[in-house]
Amino acid sequence: MDIFAPILLMKVYHSIDEFKQVKGAVVTTGTFDGVHVGHRKIIDRLNQIASNIDGESVLLTFHPHPRMVLFPDDHGLELITTMEEKIQLLEEAGIDNLIIHPFTREFSRITSLDFIRDILVEKIGTSVLVIGYDHHFGRNREGSFEHLKESGPLYGFKVEEISVQDVDDVAVSSTKIRKALQEGDVATAGKYLAHPFQLTGTVIHGDKLGRQIGFPTANIQVADRNKVIPANGVYGCYVLLGEEKFKGMLNIGLRPTVDGARRRVEVHIFDFNCDIYGESVTLVLKDRIRDEKKFENIDQLKERLEIDMNLAQQML
Repeated sequence: MDIFAPILLMKVYHSIDEFKQVKGAVVTTGTFDGVHVGHRKIIDRLNQIASNIDGESVLLTFHPHPRMVLFPDDHGLELITTMEEKIQLLEEAGIDNLIIHPFTREFSRITSLDFIRDILVEKIGTSVLVIGYDHHFGRNREGSFEHLKESGPLYGFKVEEISVQDVDDVAVSSTKIRKALQEGDVATAGKYLAHPFQLTGTVIHGDKLGRQIGFPTANIQVADRNKVIPANGVYGCYVLLGEEKFKGMLNIGLRPTVDGARRRVEVHIFDFNCDIYGESVTLVLKDRIRDEKKFENIDQLKERLEIDMNLAQQML
């Protein structure tokens, strides 16, 4: 057990069956990838209602992502947040209860009526349901806001929809954030997320070429293979290692100057000289410095790395 791990005030349940009903459950459901500013509108309203009725907020999400189960041959889905990151962000957003339910093909076949009756009412004990304006649920996404509004009085819960205007005012979606990251625009992604984009992984052995030219790097094996990796290039970043925070510059790419053949994520940590092989690090990306480029020789690469380092230090 990590003695430095934060103590969660939010209760986390790993299936609906584990959930212990609470008084005045104010509920929302969805994938919440990124926990971006649009999601925060729903969460803030959820928490506000829970406070008003002296109840508790409950967020129901799923793992793995439903698209991975329903379309297993589609390998294009990249996630903005890992489940560990999502848990941390949802706690920071003030959620009282988080249910992470296993998503299976069998679960996907539940009808909208059964979802309302068996899960929202019987299992969770929903008092108020808060949803986004275009929310669909149940088998083949057959359930809608109108369906919920009709069912609410029958089963004793209220339904509140976050209006299209409220959502459009924010004008943020997980798709937009993924696109920004795929273009290397981590600053815009961070603005949409209301927190910097992060990559977490384990330090693994590389070929130590960076050390030979005066810029030793830690090669990072990103923990979640479905995590979106920003576009190739050089970035200024913070490096979180245990309880310590360092500054650094991150390179994502193929390293064309040395004829690299495999995409790598490697970070040069400023003023740092410790053996951290096998340790977990988190990279907090601040902004992009430049595209990846092939230089004519190693000396040109070193000159450019000096410039990159100065730019990263100014940025951070």
